[in-house]
Amino acid sequence: MAQVEATTERIIAADAEAVFDALADYKDVRGKVLTGHFSEYEVREGGDGEGTLVHWKLQATSKRVRDCLLEVSEPTDGQLVEKDRNSSMVTTWTVTPAGEGESKAVVVTVWDGAGGIGGFFERTFAPKGLARIYDELLQNLATEVEK
Repeated sequence: MAQVEATTERIIAADAEAVFDALADYKDVRGKVLTGHFSEYEVREGGDGEGTLVHWKLQATSKRVRDCLLEVSEPTDGQLVEKDRNSSMVTTWTVTPAGEGESKAVVVTVWDGAGGIGGFFERTFAPKGLARIYDELLQNLATEVEK
């Protein structure tokens, strides 16, 4: 089993603190910026960063739906980590300043991929598909915080 990784980043015209605060706001903001690939969104505990437990279903392809129950931590300033209780998937969001009034948001998702031919296709196509989903989410986030 090889680890699979998908990475996406975007420069957002808002300061890093505002972007991070919006990203960590699972109660009000996160549900609004999710794309159509996400369904059954529900905050089960907390709702603001560290200690949040959030559920959603992620439909990566027409046939692939992942049921996610994510524990949120904030290991360092400007960083959110979502660990899925239902799989090996871990998504790390990092927001850093990128010049005056701008920030850089980076999202990296890693998981243990399948073996064999299925694993080959997963390693080849899943990162691109997930990157597109998160690019759209980051665009929605930018629209939300740049208001």
